[in-house]
Amino acid sequence: MPFSFQHKKRVNLLALGDVGSTLLTGLKLMGADVIECIGIYDMNTDLCRRYEMEINQITFPLDPRKLPEVRSITAEELFHCDLFIFCAAKAVPPLNEKVQDVRMAQFAGNKKIVEQYARMAADKNFKGLFAVLSDPVDPLCKAAWLAAGGRLCAEQIQGFGLGVMNSRAIYYAKREERFRRYLSEGRAFGPHGQDLVLADSVQDYDDELSRELTRLTIDANTEVRELGFKPYIAPALSSGAISLLLTLRGEWHYSSNFMGRSKEGAFIGALNRMTERGTQWEDTFLPEPLFLRIKNAYDNLKTFI
Repeated sequence: MPFSFQHKKRVNLLALGDVGSTLLTGLKLMGADVIECIGIYDMNTDLCRRYEMEINQITFPLDPRKLPEVRSITAEELFHCDLFIFCAAKAVPPLNEKVQDVRMAQFAGNKKIVEQYARMAADKNFKGLFAVLSDPVDPLCKAAWLAAGGRLCAEQIQGFGLGVMNSRAIYYAKREERFRRYLSEGRAFGPHGQDLVLADSVQDYDDELSRELTRLTIDANTEVRELGFKPYIAPALSSGAISLLLTLRGEWHYSSNFMGRSKEGAFIGALNRMTERGTQWEDTFLPEPLFLRIKNAYDNLKTFI
């Protein structure tokens, strides 16, 4: 999807739950160079009023106009923007509920919601970027595209979940010497979930170490839940605010984009950047064991929806 970097962007955010509200704070604090204004919408109108007041009370002392303004919007205004951010979720499994993959457990409920807003975007002839942050990110991207019935381009839809997986891998690489190469040579691929693929190094790939680091990264979500907390801060900022702002700046970031020639394709994550000619994927050598892991993740995503 061609994208202009000639002006600051109007950003609209749907849903102010844990992820949405944390993301909003990050965009406000870090996005002044690329964001003109941020519109917020939630079915809880008091929540919108609260965040419109509180977030706009974050300013620099001698330059109150330095940060983008936040304003409450109506549902009718949601797609009057350059970037629409979908953060809505039906429900997150409670902390005492044991599920194998918390992200995938949310698919059925969230699919209906993302389909509703994808159709709304198509009805409004939306020409901007439709960003999905709700879980499971990659299947929800495809659900949104299919629901739009060809009225949204696949290139208009992007999923933002891989950024936090890369950041979690960095967390472990800083703490264990055997994973240290990831800091300078590592890469993340695939979905934000069980089929995640991490490479400890794309220069000298070690399959065993890479799989171990992948497992630690996938389970990081569960570790926080076992402490009694919902793990939303790192996803909202690493996958959300940071990755979205890098997208708007045309810089390298992790996100999921469509790959394939037909509806049998899938949205899958890798390092990429937005250009005025469309999405540019990182062109890097993939040793066969790494390539086969990525292909397996892609094949699983193709059959999911």
